[in-house]
Amino acid sequence: MELELPPVIHENYHLLVSAVALLFGIVSLYGLRSNLKTRRKSKEIWRKSSNNSGNDGLQSPETDGSTDVIVVGAGVAGAALACTLAKDGRRVHVIERDLTEPDRIVGELLQPGGYLKLIELGLQDCVDGIEAQQVFGYAIYMNGKNTKLSYPLEKFDSDISGRSFHNGRFIQRMREKAATLPNVKLEQGTVTSLLEKEGTVQGVCYKTKDGQTLTAYAPLTIVCDGCFSNLRRSLCKPKVEVPSCFVGLVLENIDLPYANHGHVILADPSPILFYPISNTEVRCLVDVPGQKVPSISNGEMANYLKTVVAPQIPPELYNAFVAAVDKGNIRTMSNRSMPADPQPTPGALLMGDAFNMRHPLTGGGMTVALSDIVLLRDLLRPLRNLNDASMLCHYLESFYTLRKPVSSTINTLAGALYKVFCASPDPARKEMRNACFDYLSLGGIYSEGPISLLSGLNPRPLILFLHFFAVAIYGVGRLLIPFPTPKRLWLGARLIMGASGIIFPIIRSEGVRPMFFPVTVPAYYRTPRVA
Repeated sequence: MELELPPVIHENYHLLVSAVALLFGIVSLYGLRSNLKTRRKSKEIWRKSSNNSGNDGLQSPETDGSTDVIVVGAGVAGAALACTLAKDGRRVHVIERDLTEPDRIVGELLQPGGYLKLIELGLQDCVDGIEAQQVFGYAIYMNGKNTKLSYPLEKFDSDISGRSFHNGRFIQRMREKAATLPNVKLEQGTVTSLLEKEGTVQGVCYKTKDGQTLTAYAPLTIVCDGCFSNLRRSLCKPKVEVPSCFVGLVLENIDLPYANHGHVILADPSPILFYPISNTEVRCLVDVPGQKVPSISNGEMANYLKTVVAPQIPPELYNAFVAAVDKGNIRTMSNRSMPADPQPTPGALLMGDAFNMRHPLTGGGMTVALSDIVLLRDLLRPLRNLNDASMLCHYLESFYTLRKPVSSTINTLAGALYKVFCASPDPARKEMRNACFDYLSLGGIYSEGPISLLSGLNPRPLILFLHFFAVAIYGVGRLLIPFPTPKRLWLGARLIMGASGIIFPIIRSEGVRPMFFPVTVPAYYRTPRVA
């Protein structure tokens, strides 16, 4: 016998469907109208930039025309950007606070997706001659068990893989490459402020190495002065968080259990990383939650590493780890996270860690920066003239939208994995951590999907979202087998709520619409359509 809905419910059902359809129609019409206006604006930008090319283009009166772009900072983002724009014929003035080789304990792992971007920029030779090590995946350790996760590189040439190296050597190679280009001026100096006139950035004020105060002018200033940027407040709304600190050591003359792989130990209270950075050296990074770490000077740090951390190190690495602690070259670095929240400003743009940071657990920072540079290069290529600042600013708002699928995937994964991988007294969080390890250990699509996200080879927000909740559902399924109990049902519900509490705040900070539906953002259509 077929059941029929009561007339009132049936009528309300149709009203509800009609209301949803009407709302969808209004939203669609609004989106089409916005996109049509934006496409017209894009054509206007393209027409004006073309008509203003050459010597007849508009120029600010203070600009002598000798520089097209000022780049503040010559780290990974700044040096790579200078090379890229100069090879496209732009005249670039790079101002870097310190041109000596940097000595950092982060920025040492370039994921395969980042290496592909390096090739796209023609900078792959910058990893040659610095003892860079190929990286083919990860090994994860937890509670005496381990599993190996390989990058899905079957479709690529044998040269395609991750690369790990000394950060300073990599940066110096890119700086040297930039300095050889005739249209790059690489100068040591400290930029103290942006030069603004009527809301438009026209250049920078800086102090040279010998203390002189100078000004430099250009139609476009790109700020890449790193995580401690003193200029970002003028160009974005920074919300910097410091979830933890890395304690760095170098292990010498030791072979990792899995050659050419990063090693992640899911320790208590938080993860420990190992990866090779030269032919004879292995970097160890111990994550310490919070903003304070034990003192190095009075021996508290050495004691913490030996008594709390060392017992959780795999036996193959224990002696080398203790020897590195005894050697005493212990370094610390705050791990910073900052979602991209730009304030579009005529004449200026933020890039790199000055603009957007994520927890460095997954080594995604350089991949995001290089991906952004490829995108910016492609956006600027059709524009032969950069002097109409307001028009250029309107056009480059598309940069913030077009970068979202890649950057938000890597940012969200880094933040979510860090929270899942940290130990917790909460039984639901423990179950999520165990479920994540066992899910990755299943192999096949269960490991290939997440590792393709982490590697930057397939940075798709929807795939990240699906795998994250697949882990949570997998954890709930384990709790309910062989039969559910009230306690297990409650724990499963808490696991789902905990997973939602981890990922949804990160997605919200990245922006749901540009992350998952970038084509609905009007700025997406500001790219000129070139035949």
